[in-house]
Amino acid sequence: GAALGAIGALAAGAPGALRRALWPRLGEATALRSAFAVYALVGVVVLITYRRLRPHPDRAQAAPATPLGPSRRIVYRLAALFSLDAFGGGFVVQSILVLWLSERHDLAASTTGLIFFWSGLASGLSTLAAPWLARRIGLIRTMAFTHLPANLFLVAAALVPDTTTAVVLLLARAALSQMDVPARTSYVMAVVSPPERPAAASITNVPRSLAAALPPFVAGWLLSHTTFGWPLGLGG
Repeated sequence: GAALGAIGALAAGAPGALRRALWPRLGEATALRSAFAVYALVGVVVLITYRRLRPHPDRAQAAPATPLGPSRRIVYRLAALFSLDAFGGGFVVQSILVLWLSERHDLAASTTGLIFFWSGLASGLSTLAAPWLARRIGLIRTMAFTHLPANLFLVAAALVPDTTTAVVLLLARAALSQMDVPARTSYVMAVVSPPERPAAASITNVPRSLAAALPPFVAGWLLSHTTFGWPLGLGG
């Protein structure tokens, strides 16, 4: 999934390149809108694929789902922690990073797409390394000892004036920032009983989405007043 997302980011510059090569008279905005059309078509393919899946997987060996019981306290604490993490991450969603790279470092869409291609690959490979690391230092340390340096790289990227250094720091951050995802999921599933797992997954994920809703609005407002990387610093 991460690899294909990286390829999609790399293709972000394709509409502009095709316009210059094949249809020079075509407006840039029209060429960019073609990317949205491709995105919509891929969504249709995804819809068709999901409709072919079985609505109910084989639950012969699974315990029936129940609401949270004895694990309620720890799940609520984890939901609060994950929501705080999502709130910080909301300042540096991909669209905000693209806007910042364009405004601060004057990077074209094709160049930004290349950066997110490599960052996507780095994130995917680091996810594969997370279980290996968790077996050696534990799930909590895997989350903390990778997330802390990743956020320091993010803050440093906001401070450095040089474009190359900023990009290197963002790539270093991408190589560490997603390693907590498999560890986080594994930890939640491990601290609750099997019947509570569906409820625990919902309660730890829904607040994350809500917490990440406001920061992009604030980040966009900040970037409309200054090109300095305030969103990166706040998120870090």
